[in-house]
Amino acid sequence: MSQVNISDAVRYIGCDDHEIDLFESQYQVPNGVSYNSYLMVDEKIAIMDTVDARATTEWLANLDREMELVSRQRGRECQPDYLVVSHLEPDHAANIQKVCEKYPKLKVVSNAKTFAMLPQFFTMDFSGRKVEVKEGDSLSLGSHTLHFYMAPMVHWPEVMVTYESTEKILFSADGFGKFGALDTQEDWDHEARRYYINIVGKYGAPVQALLKKASGLDIQIICPLHGPVLKENLAHYLEKYELWSSYRPENEGVTIAYASIHGNTAAAAKELAALLEEKGQKVSLFDLARDDMAKAVEDAFRYDRLVLAAATYDGGLFPCMEDFLYHLKLKNYQKRTVGILENGSWAPMAGKLMKEYVEGFKDCVLAEPTVTVKSTLNAAGRDQLCQLAQALAK
Repeated sequence: MSQVNISDAVRYIGCDDHEIDLFESQYQVPNGVSYNSYLMVDEKIAIMDTVDARATTEWLANLDREMELVSRQRGRECQPDYLVVSHLEPDHAANIQKVCEKYPKLKVVSNAKTFAMLPQFFTMDFSGRKVEVKEGDSLSLGSHTLHFYMAPMVHWPEVMVTYESTEKILFSADGFGKFGALDTQEDWDHEARRYYINIVGKYGAPVQALLKKASGLDIQIICPLHGPVLKENLAHYLEKYELWSSYRPENEGVTIAYASIHGNTAAAAKELAALLEEKGQKVSLFDLARDDMAKAVEDAFRYDRLVLAAATYDGGLFPCMEDFLYHLKLKNYQKRTVGILENGSWAPMAGKLMKEYVEGFKDCVLAEPTVTVKSTLNAAGRDQLCQLAQALAK
C-alpha cells in the first residue's frame, strides 16, 4: 500500500494496481491505477467506499490493520459503524457485501438511487442496514460531520460526494481522479485530463452543477477515488475541471489524427504537420491505427484545432477513423476548428463522411479547403495542403 498521510482522523486504506492491463477494459494504464478508500475515525467510525475486486485481499488487510490500531488505542475491540457509498461502479463498490458480512452491525450510508441499484450487484438483503441520505443531509461522527451532496451523472446516476466540515475535506467520488498508481511520480494534469475526457467527458453539465455546489464549500483537501489526495493549490484543479467541463480548448495547437492504410495518407498528414510547425504552431500527431486512442481523444479536446486525415475504405471511412470520430461524438466534442484531409484512389468518400460527423458537433467550424489526395500527394494536393495550413495557422 502506498503511504498516504491525510490526518490523524482520516486514514488511507486504498490499494495500487500495477497488474491491470486496461482500465474499464479499454484505457491503457502503463503506470497502473489506484483504488482509493478512506477510514474516518471519531466516536463513530466510517469507511468511505470500498475497492475493486482485484484488490479485495489487500484492502481488507489495510482495514484490519487500522481497526486493530484503533482498538489498541481505545483499549477495546472496535468495529466500523458506517460504510459510505458514493459510487456503485464495481471498481469502488465490489466489496460492499463482503465488508457487511464481516461487520454485521455496519450501516450503509447512501442515497435512494444507490439503494435501488444495490440488488443489481449483490445478493445480500440490506434492509435494516440502510441509512438513506438526500441532498444537504448530514451525519455526525462525533467531532467530525459528513455532509452529502448529490452528483448525478458524474458519471453514474447514483453518484454523491461527501464534505467533512471539520477538516474541510471533499470526498469527491470519481471527480478529480486520474490514471496512475499512487507510487508513480508523474504530472497530474496529463493523466487527469486523459481520465476526465475519456471517463467523465460526456457529462459537462452535471460536472458544472457539482462545481457550483463545491464553490460554496471551504475545501482544503480533495480525496478522490482514483489518484492522489490533493492538498495544495486546489484552485488549479478546480480551474481545470471548470475548463474541461465547459468544453473550451485548454491550449492553442493543432491535433492531427490520421488513418492511413499504406502510408500515403500518413505522409500527407506529416507534411501538413511540418508546414504548421514552420508557421510556429504546436502540433500533436496521432496514427490512429497504432497510437493510444484515449490520448488522441484527449489532445483533440486539449487543443483548439483538429485535422482529420483518412483514407476511403470499402466506400466508407478507414475503421480507426470511424472509431475516433465515434469517441469524439460520444464525449460531446465541440467548440473547435476542424480541417479535413481525405485520400481515395477512386471514388473518395472519406471527406464527405468526416464532414458529416463534424457538422453534427456543436459549434465546430470547418476550415477550408478540404484537401483531396488521389493515392499519393502531388503538386495540386500540396497546394491545397499549403492553403489548409495557412487557414489553420494563427
